[in-house]
Formats: sequence, C-alpha cells, structure tokens
Amino acid sequence: MTATRLDLGDLTVSLALDGRADGPPVLFLHALGTDLTLWDNVLPLLPDGPRYIRLDMRGHGASDCPPPPYAMGALIRDTERAMELLGIRDAVVIGLSIGGMIAQGLAVKRLDLVRGLVLSNTAAKIATAETWAARIDAVRRGGMAAVTDQTIERWFSRASRSSAAAQHWRDRLLAQDPQGWIGCAAAIAGTDFYTTTATLTLPTLALAGSEDGSTPADLVRETSALIRGSRFELLRGAGHLPPVDRPEAWAGAVSDFLSSIGQC
Repeated sequence: MTATRLDLGDLTVSLALDGRADGPPVLFLHALGTDLTLWDNVLPLLPDGPRYIRLDMRGHGASDCPPPPYAMGALIRDTERAMELLGIRDAVVIGLSIGGMIAQGLAVKRLDLVRGLVLSNTAAKIATAETWAARIDAVRRGGMAAVTDQTIERWFSRASRSSAAAQHWRDRLLAQDPQGWIGCAAAIAGTDFYTTTATLTLPTLALAGSEDGSTPADLVRETSALIRGSRFELLRGAGHLPPVDRPEAWAGAVSDFLSSIGQC
C-alpha cells in the first residue's frame, strides 16, 4: 500500500493506492463515520490485476475537516477532482452507504469517469431529513458518544455486536471528528437521488446485508431496480458493513462482477 495526500485546491484528502499501477482502476468510497481502512479485510481477497484507490472523504480519516455542513455536491466534486488529478477514467466505483450515494451522483455527473458501479448497503435516499436532523443535534450536544451505540446496533447483527470487529468500529466511531460526521450527515439528509439515479444505464452490482439496520435489503433492492444494467445480490448474515463482517462473501461477489465486465 502507498499512502498519500492529494491537494484538491480548497481541501487536502488522504488516499491509499494498492494493486498494479497500470491496472484498470477501482475506486472505493467508505461509509459515514468510517475511513479507508473499512476495506482492509477485502483488499487481499480481490483480483490482483486492478489499481485500487481508497479515498478518505472530507471530515474523515486523515483528510481535512472543513466546518460543516457539507453538500452532497461537494462530496461528489471532491471525488471528481481526485480522479482527475490521479488521471483516472473508466473506473469501477465502489461505494458503501454514503459512499454509494456519492458514487450514484458521480456517475450521473461524470459518466466518462465511471465504467461501472458497486453500490453496497446504500440507497438513492437514506432515512429522512428529520431523522438526520435529530442525530446531528444529538452529536452537537453530546459528541459521537451520543449516537455510537445506536449506530453499532444498526450496523451489526445481534449475534455479532460483541465481536472484536464491532468493538473496533465502535472505538473508531467514538474517535471520529464530530464536525466531519455532522458535515456528511447533513449531506445525506439533503439527498434524494431517485430521479437522477433512474437515468443511469451502466453495469452495476447492488449488494445488501440481510441483517442491515441502516439500509435494509428492500431499500437497496429498490435502488438497484432504478438502474438499467443493475443486478442485486443479498449477503446472508451480513450487516451494514459486509467488508467487515462478511469479507469473503462480499469480496467474492465483487470479484465476480469485476471479472464479468473485464475490469481485472
């Protein structure tokens, strides 16, 4: 892995590069309250051929944390600028949760940059503006501890909430910069991509976890149905973060997809 930072002009973002430098690009966009290490368990299980790029979104990981709120358009633009600076085109963009929303918006705006999508545990619209407003208010008043336990309950099945992996991500959530979380939560609250995502026609794999309390399988399936060229797959026993709790199943599905469209 090569870790680096990229100056986007008004923002510096952190990223990690793996795989073949001349391979077909695969870009990863992580979930709210996580960072590019979300993909650590699945990278060794994916094909050797591609160039893998993992990005920390603004307010997360080692990327800069501007004052909130953020707009979804800004998150899409961050990704667009990073791809342009890295010389990336015709990428498969893999997005989980808010990362999947960014991926949808990027594909609508810059289809020349996107050859295919993996939309994991995400949707065209996630929860309601009122739900996000309540969560944002809780974090403003009580920091990340105010939402961490409820988040872990949505992310992991009852059987896996006491696992080392769940504890690791609980600790990471508690360490998350509240301003970055608030900024990106505001972006989710203001996003409804049903109309725009329905215009997409490109190879897409939509993945859902049967135990996901944040983006239930039916919600992911509904979003998948909007895209001509999409197929849906349910990962049994997985929660909101299958790269963490079902890495082999998740990586197997993604590897098959990359192979099926010649991206590896």
